[in-house]
Amino acid sequence: MTNPPEFQVSSGGAIAIQQPVSVARKSPSRLFWDRLRQDKAALGGAVVIALLVLIAIFGGPAAEAISGHGPNQTFSEMTDDYGVPYGPNAEFWFGADSAGHDLFVRTMYGARTSLLVGVVASGFALLIGLVVGLIAGFFGGVADTLLSRLADVLLAVPQILIAVGVVAACSTTKEGCLGGLITPGLTVVIAVITLFSWSYIARIVRGYTLSLREKEFVEAARSLGASNPRILGSEVLPNLVGPLIVYATLLIPANILFEAALSFLGLGVPVTTPSWGAILNDASGLYDVAWWLMVFPGAFLIITTLAFNLLGDGLRDAFDVRSER
Repeated sequence: MTNPPEFQVSSGGAIAIQQPVSVARKSPSRLFWDRLRQDKAALGGAVVIALLVLIAIFGGPAAEAISGHGPNQTFSEMTDDYGVPYGPNAEFWFGADSAGHDLFVRTMYGARTSLLVGVVASGFALLIGLVVGLIAGFFGGVADTLLSRLADVLLAVPQILIAVGVVAACSTTKEGCLGGLITPGLTVVIAVITLFSWSYIARIVRGYTLSLREKEFVEAARSLGASNPRILGSEVLPNLVGPLIVYATLLIPANILFEAALSFLGLGVPVTTPSWGAILNDASGLYDVAWWLMVFPGAFLIITTLAFNLLGDGLRDAFDVRSER
């Protein structure tokens, strides 16, 4: 219920004076959620990612319990005399691979491996890139020159060739590389992916930091005697959370594909660890007679990549106040 208008009496009669209208101001977080809810594709991607996380956690054990088949258990009756596997049936929902493994069980366990590598490698890459980008962008000078050139070198080298060489060198012995710090298997794969991923984040963070350090609120904090670590922690870093979340959602699927490429080349995780890329590697010589070896793990890879990209695009638009959405 609104208040009645006030009247002011003048020589020409009474004139109604309009009451001021108060407008509720939305917080930045409320604006973000309102904009994100309008993007149905991003919400769909978020739902798919949540389902993939559940599959990664519970899918493998559930598939093993339903089928009664272990991820490394072989079934000779699922291959013919020439080693060609048989396709899907009532007992083997996704068919079998060339070794006679249940493809359904290995695909479900492969979701855990792929998401684990993608998320962990992306987390390390974000941490390293954030530290390097903040130092280079905020302090400038020699630190900026050295760190920026290091990132440029990593961006310029042929990544897949260097990655293949590093993984092969660290997988020749059980001790691995760097005195046993990087051991064969998931550790070396995560280390190699992190090595070639942090430079992208560092350049992005450096660019944002160069802009933020000239803002008025940073100058105000500096004039009040705030130290550089305090300015970085309380003024610069909070303004980088949005871009980092967006680029993390785009980096994770790229790293999942990186792991799949290494596994496809036979240099990823061990053969006893199910992986979508390793399954596709097994399918490379049988794609014309065993289509299921490529369809099921390939479909999971495509769905995972598409879901993360849709969510990343939606988050970018929701954080961008200049977007028309």
